[in-house]
Amino acid sequence: MATKRKLFEDVGAQTAKPVATKGVIDAGRGGARGAIRIWLMILFALVFVMILVGGATRLTDSGLSITEWRPLTGSIPPLSTADWEAEFAKYQTIDQFRLQHAWMTLADFKEIYWWEWGHRQLGRVIGLVWAIGFFWFLLRRQIPTGWTPRLLLLGALGGLQGVIGWWMVSSGVTSGTSIVTVASTRLATHLGLAFVIMGFITWFALSLGRPERDLMQARRAKEGKLYGLSTGLLHFTFLQILIGALVAGIDAGRTYTDWPLMAGQFFPPQAFVLEPFLTNFIENPGLVQFIHRMTGYALLAFAIVVWLRGRKSAHPKTRFAFNAVMLALSAQILLGIATVMVAAIMPVALAHQGLAVLCWVLILQARHLSAYPITTSLRGAKT
Repeated sequence: MATKRKLFEDVGAQTAKPVATKGVIDAGRGGARGAIRIWLMILFALVFVMILVGGATRLTDSGLSITEWRPLTGSIPPLSTADWEAEFAKYQTIDQFRLQHAWMTLADFKEIYWWEWGHRQLGRVIGLVWAIGFFWFLLRRQIPTGWTPRLLLLGALGGLQGVIGWWMVSSGVTSGTSIVTVASTRLATHLGLAFVIMGFITWFALSLGRPERDLMQARRAKEGKLYGLSTGLLHFTFLQILIGALVAGIDAGRTYTDWPLMAGQFFPPQAFVLEPFLTNFIENPGLVQFIHRMTGYALLAFAIVVWLRGRKSAHPKTRFAFNAVMLALSAQILLGIATVMVAAIMPVALAHQGLAVLCWVLILQARHLSAYPITTSLRGAKT
């Protein structure tokens, strides 16, 4: 039987209603989501450094200095003079040394060896950071529902990247074939997968940066047309990155250093001198650089179309994101021209490669905001 309550009963005497407590995973930006996001950002930073070190390794012709793939024991560098001489002797058996670096002494070899060793060591560090982080969150049961396969995918792609890295290097470790560098198509595959990994990390970090309920609600306001255009821009940019890798793979950026013409003309001379004919599209320096230039112009034109559409978004943060994309891509075009005109010297070439990563991330962010817009009030606060 219900007890009678006084008409003027004190409010403070009322029994407080129980409040459901949220678990660690559901704590929005805190808890496991925040910690996993920080871990992903560390992985992103390491992969970014890996890309720059890989670029420097390529520009210094250091990629073939280590002629074997030893995933475990290869982490230990030569520790004695005898060890160094043994590594140098292995390098002296391949075509790159015989045809291009026959002038090298042991001291010269050490310089290129450390670039390649550092590149491979970074790969091992990235794998270790992924493994420690993944199993830490897994064993503590802090991975949000549905996220285990996504985080496991990053590890699988990282392992595949290591295999592809050796597949690339092995194409240049030859003797008697007059091949002095790695296959440009394999280099493009290696760099392309690095950008794919960074793309997944970026998308996952963006998603974990907001509560799941926020994303589900924001998805209802998805700007479909803008999302489709940004997806097209993402794919177009990826294509240009792959073509850029072909340019780097055959040192095409150092072949024609005038702009806007090439050797004083619009179309480069001797663009189809290689046999078979299709080989010119991946190994002819003039033609590959011409394709990279034309694709860059087309990419800029398409980016303007996407940017104009992005400016019409009803959401200020989305508009800002597309403005950032347009600014970064414009800067990348200018830096690409500068890279050609200075014959791809290392600081400028690496800046061009690093800015490509920034463009990639900004496009992903704009795409994410198109799919999950952040609505704001008139005062600019989130609603």
